[in-house]
Amino acid sequence: MGSDAAASRSPTRRYAERQTAIIASAVEVLNRKGVRGMTLGEVAARLDLVPTGVIYYFRNKEELAAACFLRGVELFNGFIAEGAAAESPRERLGGFIHAYVDFQRRAALGEAEPLAVFNDVRALRRAAVDEAYVDMFRAMRGLFDGRPTLALSRPERNARTHLLLAEILWTAAWLPRREPEDYRRAAERLLSVVADGLAAPGAPWPETRLAPEALDDPAAGDDPAEQFLRAATELINEEGYIGASVEKISARLNVTKGAFYHHNQTKDDLVAACFERTFQVMNRAIRAAQAASESGLQALVSLSTLLVEYQLSGRAPLLRTSALTSVPETLQPALLARFDRISERFAAMISDGIADGSLRPVDVNIAAQAVTAMINAGSELRHWAPEVERAEAQSLYVRPFFQGLLSPGRG
Repeated sequence: MGSDAAASRSPTRRYAERQTAIIASAVEVLNRKGVRGMTLGEVAARLDLVPTGVIYYFRNKEELAAACFLRGVELFNGFIAEGAAAESPRERLGGFIHAYVDFQRRAALGEAEPLAVFNDVRALRRAAVDEAYVDMFRAMRGLFDGRPTLALSRPERNARTHLLLAEILWTAAWLPRREPEDYRRAAERLLSVVADGLAAPGAPWPETRLAPEALDDPAAGDDPAEQFLRAATELINEEGYIGASVEKISARLNVTKGAFYHHNQTKDDLVAACFERTFQVMNRAIRAAQAASESGLQALVSLSTLLVEYQLSGRAPLLRTSALTSVPETLQPALLARFDRISERFAAMISDGIADGSLRPVDVNIAAQAVTAMINAGSELRHWAPEVERAEAQSLYVRPFFQGLLSPGRG
């Protein structure tokens, strides 16, 4: 994927080493700033190069970003292959999760190159990357294939594969907070949550009574401010912070830039309002679920179903938490603190469920992060499991999370 000048030569060891170093440097920037925020100048500066030194290998930053993602897909396919070599479904999941987490352990120790997160894959709009990513998803889906004890339909395999991938990718938010020597233990605890779920063995599946309409803000209506919030949230989810420009937000609403600044002082103010709205919706869901539930399991299932259905209902979307990687670094600490508070509320709900016997004993911190990942990934469900309609979201997506990805399917 190098430039025309570089491609005309036979690759040498030195060329390959420099190309690998550039990709590794780019991954560091890409993971912090997203595709739109990455610049060739910053990538070059990390290697004490001038930008033209990078252009010799990659014509532009989109080509470089594609190389980062393709390298990430290549590594992921290796993790999947390690899992697929095992016999039992649990060994398959365990082999995959341990291969991934061990790679991250070595990366944390400087023994392996960093791995690109895939938050901006769709925003890049590169056919080769999209095809490779879809093939990777299919390979991961194979971890659930050919197991009569699971008896999974295609929609069930798609939904569970999306869940598994979401949980693995979300480790980027919490795994680095642990010491590398504890990564293997974290992998075992994550496997326990993913494979066996949170519900206590034999716990009856709880009834849920909440509908997405309960989360609507009656004061919003057709308020222009609400329309800007919706458009900005959609664009940030699709293209990251930088990709969601004032021009694109205005164009989506068919208004002028002047109209944008009439309702919003700055883009950063609008982005902060988008996050604030997401926090408000999630907190309303937590309060509603707790008030309508008699056990920790019922509260968490109600909460999860409510928020997943909300995202599939066509209402104003929630900001994907992965959008944090592309917002200005000055905004990140306060936003991360708010998300941590949400996770702490999830952890408290899990602790309540363990105490009342509806949830099995698990690592509450990892389980809370897993709940966050599952809810967050609900916004992407329609892309990877289009067969899952809102009415089936609980049975095909939420229920396997709480009963475990290795629980029997509907067939």
